Amino acid sequence: MSFISHLDHLVLTVADIEESIAFYTRVLGMEEITFKGRKALKFAQGKINLHQIGHEFEPKAAHPTAGSSDLCFITQTPVEEVLTHLLTCNVACIEGPVKRTGAKAELLSVYFRDPDGNLIEVANEVG
Repeated sequence: MSFISHLDHLVLTVADIEESIAFYTRVLGMEEITFKGRKALKFAQGKINLHQIGHEFEPKAAHPTAGSSDLCFITQTPVEEVLTHLLTCNVACIEGPVKRTGAKAELLSVYFRDPDGNLIEVANEVG
């Protein structure tokens, strides 16, 4: 039995909050928001809270580290268009399009890295 209905937010520990905001808003179209003096990135029904390395909010992960995450975002935009957009943004695609298995469906994915080296996957659900 699962007690979880969905993910509300996650926290990324980053080296530079402003650089991360610039990347995620420019490359992935997320919205910068401020709450209680903190910065976050809003997308669809989720949120990424940003913690500056060395200045994390409590409680926090036992060993917060910038660049240790691997995130997958689903998009309705065809991955071919995502690739074109990445090129326009001077973001190198490190793999893809490739087929992967997602939580609900097969995926067609592209991979790249954010400024901290986190692995970002953007995918279309297929099939």
